[in-house]
Amino acid sequence: MAGGRSRNAVIGAAFSAILLVGCSAQEQPGTGPGGVPIENYTAEQIFERGEFEMERSDAERAAYYFGEVERLYPYSDWAKRALIMQAYSYHRAKDYENSRSAAQRYIDFYPSDEDAAYAQYLLALSYYDQIEEVGRDQGLTFQALQALRTVIERYPDSEYARSSILKFDLAFDHLAAKEMEIGRYYLKRENYGAAISRFRVVVEDFQTTTHTAEALHRLVEAYLSLGLVEEAQSAGAILGYNYRGTQWYEDSYKLLTGRGLELEAAGDSWLAQVYRQMIKGQWI
Repeated sequence: MAGGRSRNAVIGAAFSAILLVGCSAQEQPGTGPGGVPIENYTAEQIFERGEFEMERSDAERAAYYFGEVERLYPYSDWAKRALIMQAYSYHRAKDYENSRSAAQRYIDFYPSDEDAAYAQYLLALSYYDQIEEVGRDQGLTFQALQALRTVIERYPDSEYARSSILKFDLAFDHLAAKEMEIGRYYLKRENYGAAISRFRVVVEDFQTTTHTAEALHRLVEAYLSLGLVEEAQSAGAILGYNYRGTQWYEDSYKLLTGRGLELEAAGDSWLAQVYRQMIKGQWI
């Protein structure tokens, strides 16, 4: 019996060695090195090959091996480990759809596991890492915000919560940036009504972002171009109250005072109402 166990150990070690050093170019789907069927290897051996591929920066091939562990040994502990690594490998390979799919399966199958927070974080990153350019589809940004919020609310004490908060703020800022981009486009083409609609969204819905001061200044410009003096004055008043130290305030101050106008809330426009709410502490 002892001899049998020793012989099996030698065979297992040999399989592992072949699997790790085999030439990938010789492998076909469903096989390991040298055309040996992948089913001939243990879950641990296939998992180690996935790690090997990750170490040599072949994330796509690593994902394949981790996926084979899940396929061949679906109820094993190795399958659970391989699933989270599969999500990570796909993300490294920038295959965001498959990364998201693997991460979601992990969350569905192991919602109480210690790596569930990481799976949710990877799911959020699968959206977030595609929204770096302002011109990209804003639907991705909304989905990233939803997924990041889930990390923050469901796993507040995890190591991924703080990073998710920072990325949530950046994604939120990204949405405001898109509104500003479109608003400036309309403003340059003297489509003032459309421009005002975009800048208003920033002031009302994205007031905690870095774009609010500019949005208020652009409202001053747009309203003055339309001859809506009271609205322009009100936008200037909000700038003076919250952003006096910015270049946007200085530009609006020069623009308004150059026409003999004060930076004060006037009339009963939506901006005047915002200003009054702000004074009462209901708007920051």
